[in-house]
Amino acid sequence: MVNSELNLIMVNSSASLHKKKRNVKALILYILIIIVLTIFALLSFFPFYWMIYNAFKDPSLIFEHPVKLFSFDLSIESFKGIFTGENGANLWRSFGNSLIISLSATLGTLFTSSLAAYAFAKLHFFGKKVLFGMFVATLMLPGQVTMLPLFVIFANMGWTDTFLPLIIPGVMINTYGVFMLRQFIVSIPNEILEASEVDGCGYFRRYWHIVLPLLIPALITLGLFSFIGSWNNYFGQLIYLSSPENMTISLFIASLKDHSSTALQWGQILAASVISIVPISIIYLRCQKYFVQGIATTGIK
Repeated sequence: MVNSELNLIMVNSSASLHKKKRNVKALILYILIIIVLTIFALLSFFPFYWMIYNAFKDPSLIFEHPVKLFSFDLSIESFKGIFTGENGANLWRSFGNSLIISLSATLGTLFTSSLAAYAFAKLHFFGKKVLFGMFVATLMLPGQVTMLPLFVIFANMGWTDTFLPLIIPGVMINTYGVFMLRQFIVSIPNEILEASEVDGCGYFRRYWHIVLPLLIPALITLGLFSFIGSWNNYFGQLIYLSSPENMTISLFIASLKDHSSTALQWGQILAASVISIVPISIIYLRCQKYFVQGIATTGIK
C-alpha cells in the first residue's frame, strides 16, 4: 500500500515537472515570437518615421552627416513652403482632385461589384459557371497588356485629360472585387432569400435589404483596397492627366521632384508625402476593425 502511494506521488511529481518544463518552453517561444514580430514591425514602420522626421527637420539638415535618427531640432519650414504661394494652391487643388477620383471610383466599384457578385452567387441563368470562369480568367492578364488599347479607346472617346479613364474602368469591372464578394455571398443561407421572396421581395430588394447589410465588413475591406489603389495610381494619372488643373496629389509631389536640386525642395517633397498619407491613415484606422473582420470572414467562408 505504501509503495503504491509512493509510486503515485512520484508519477504526479514527474507529470508536474514535465508540465512546468512545457510551460517554460511555451513562454520562451512566445517571448521569441514577440521579439521577432516587434523587430519586423519596427523595420516596417521605419520608412514612415524617416519620412515624417525629415519633413519636420530643418531643410538644411536633411543631408547632414553623420545621420541622426532623432533630434529635437525640428522645424515647419518645409510645410510653410508647401502651404504658401503657388504651391499651396496647387496642393489643395491636387488633394481635392485625388479625393474626387478615389471616392468616385471606390463607391462605383462597391456598387457594381456587389451587384455582379450577387448575380453570380445567388441567381440562376444559362452559362453562369462558364461566364464566371471567363470573368475570373481576366485576372491573369497583366495591366501592361491592356494599357495601350485602353489609352487608344479613351483617346478616341475624348476622355484624355479628364478623370473618367481613372474612374470608369474600375467601376465597370473589378474582377478581384467581384470574386471576393461572391465568396462571401455564397455563404448566405438560401433560406433567408427564399423567405424574403415569399414575402414579395424582388431581386433588387433582396440585394439591397438583405445581402448588402450582411456584406458590410467585406465591402469596407474592398473599399479600402479600391481607395488606396486609386489614390496611389500614379502611373494611370501620369498617362491620362496633363493639365495643371487636373493634377493629383501624386503628380503634385512628382512636380516638386522636378525642381528638387536643393534640400529645401526635398523637405517640401517629404512634407507633401506626409500630407498625402493622411487620408489613407485615417480611413484605415477608422475601419481597421471591419477590415480585419472582412479579411478573416471572407477567407473562412
